Amino acid sequence: MKLVLKTPRSLSFEFENDSPYYKNEYEIYVNDKFYSKDNRNVFTIFNLEPNTVYKVMADNEVCEVKTKEETICLNFNSFNPAKDGKKDDTFKLQTAILALPKGGTLYIDEGTYFITSMLLKSDMNLYISKNAKLIGDPDRNNYPVLPGLVKNNNNEISYGSFEGSEIDTFTSMFTLLDCDNVNIISEGEVDCNATSGDWYINHNLIRIAARPFGMYFNRATNINVVGLYIHNTPAWNIHPYFSSHLKFINMRIENPNMPTTDGIDPDCSDDVLILGNTFNVGDDCIAIKSGTFDLAKKYKKPSKDIVVRNCLMNEGHGGVVFGSESSAGILNVTVSNCIFKGTDRGLRIKTRRGRGKVGVVDNTTFKNILMDGVKTPFVVNMFYNMGPKGGHEEYVWTLEKQEVTELTPYVGHFTFENIKCLNVKLAAGVFLGLPEEPIKGLTFKNVSFFYDLNATPDYPVMIEHKEKMVRKGLVCLNLDHLILDNVKFDGNLGEIVEGDVKVETKL
Repeated sequence: MKLVLKTPRSLSFEFENDSPYYKNEYEIYVNDKFYSKDNRNVFTIFNLEPNTVYKVMADNEVCEVKTKEETICLNFNSFNPAKDGKKDDTFKLQTAILALPKGGTLYIDEGTYFITSMLLKSDMNLYISKNAKLIGDPDRNNYPVLPGLVKNNNNEISYGSFEGSEIDTFTSMFTLLDCDNVNIISEGEVDCNATSGDWYINHNLIRIAARPFGMYFNRATNINVVGLYIHNTPAWNIHPYFSSHLKFINMRIENPNMPTTDGIDPDCSDDVLILGNTFNVGDDCIAIKSGTFDLAKKYKKPSKDIVVRNCLMNEGHGGVVFGSESSAGILNVTVSNCIFKGTDRGLRIKTRRGRGKVGVVDNTTFKNILMDGVKTPFVVNMFYNMGPKGGHEEYVWTLEKQEVTELTPYVGHFTFENIKCLNVKLAAGVFLGLPEEPIKGLTFKNVSFFYDLNATPDYPVMIEHKEKMVRKGLVCLNLDHLILDNVKFDGNLGEIVEGDVKVETKL
């Protein structure tokens, strides 16, 4: 048992083992008093006192740790909120945030608070107590707008961002601009209330501004979010942009089955820990991005050094996804001890001609993963045809070899180790590289595929030249090198490997 994060009012721990997400049920004691039972590898103790030593015992392991200091704690009740879920408390909440001194905690007590959004500031703690609920205003006309790009006196600054473009965007429920050292700790609930408004009606149409996120970080550093239950967001649930040193721990992230309702999307961000969270969303659970080609050339800011561990992905198009906006590169990603249950795909890399290679997509490791009911556990698709800035032009989808230019994307090497895939439906993996820039190499070690014998044919990838599949093995197109080390298939139809690829097999 190791401490992974301490704040003034919470402590988060992780058990180190090879079991994905869960372990045997155990009891938690705080200062020798029973606190709760749990069966997850990651747990959090809430509602603690700052600058206080606590003895935490769980599963017969003991850790003594001192919580962090805080300068003062302001209770939001002091600012006379309506807290009835009907009258708008936004102005009062923003006033409380502005009144908070450096290093202080704003404590939101139990009640229901109706707001549009809040802008947090540096060096603060926000604590949302048990039985507290924030509800979003469904009327877009009541939201402030973040300008996409402001130019002034030969300087420019990006505020709003949406799907790889600097575009006017509504403020999100939690908005952090140029913020450092912020802790958001919650035992409560945040309902962004998107389904009560018109956010999903003609969702691609920009009306006033692009849809807001649940959380939006822009140029933020040292941000920790713990325990929050956040759901029903107009667009992606959490969008860190140009941000660093982030931790998302023990969150519950849910969204309706609607387009662009991803869970967490680190974008041009680095040193990100996504730990112990559960996802049930309408799109990708985690989608790592680094901008479209124009922005990548402008900022040259890859997403890198990202760790996803002990997470449970219950639903979604993909478990962990790269792209499709990945032009500045995605590097050094490790995904371990996770469960993907019922997602369309497990690992999903989506890019296309036109995304370019200002940076590269390389050095990714998946290990100690359980997938159950995932239609296609592994997908690398360099012909992806959805999203903004083109996807249906012949240049994108043609199988004919094109000239290699700065607009040609690059996908490097990936390692998949100690993974069990149950109830595979469409294919174990589909890997579609470009004829002019093949996928460099994939290594599978100690990986097993067990198929759903009742599966029916469907499309495993989003491309123009679609082909339905069922119970296929590893389908390869323009892949340089495939290493299979102790890889097992049970219930597949046809060959284990399909396509012209150099295969190195180890027993």
